[in-house]
Order: sequence, then structure tokens, then C-alpha cells
Amino acid sequence: MREDNETDGTDPWPLDELIEGRHYYWEDGLMVFTECYHRSRGNCCGSACRHCPFDHINVKPVR
Repeated sequence: MREDNETDGTDPWPLDELIEGRHYYWEDGLMVFTECYHRSRGNCCGSACRHCPFDHINVKPVR
């Protein structure tokens, strides 16, 4: 069973399931991860995600 941590908006990682509206939403046919998803993940994945709470620290500069 999933336990929510309402104080910092994270869920225990790894997530048992993705919940639409909490962890992601759909925009123009693309899945967009929410800040809650990223905080639960715990670090920047380097994909320049829209809701990255880690200041895109692992995103490589465009050449």
C-alpha cells in the first residue's frame, strides 16, 4: 500500500504504481511527470523535464 508524505510531496521510491494527476498528466499525447514524481525519484534524470525540482543539474548543455 502506498504511503503519502504530505509534508514534502513525495511518495516512497520505487513507486508501486504511477497515479495520473499525482505523478503525471497527459499533454498533447505526451506523458508529463509532475514535481511529486521527480521529488519521489530523488534526483535529476538529465532529460530537461518541465517540472524538475533539481534545477536540471544533470542536463547536458546543447552544443
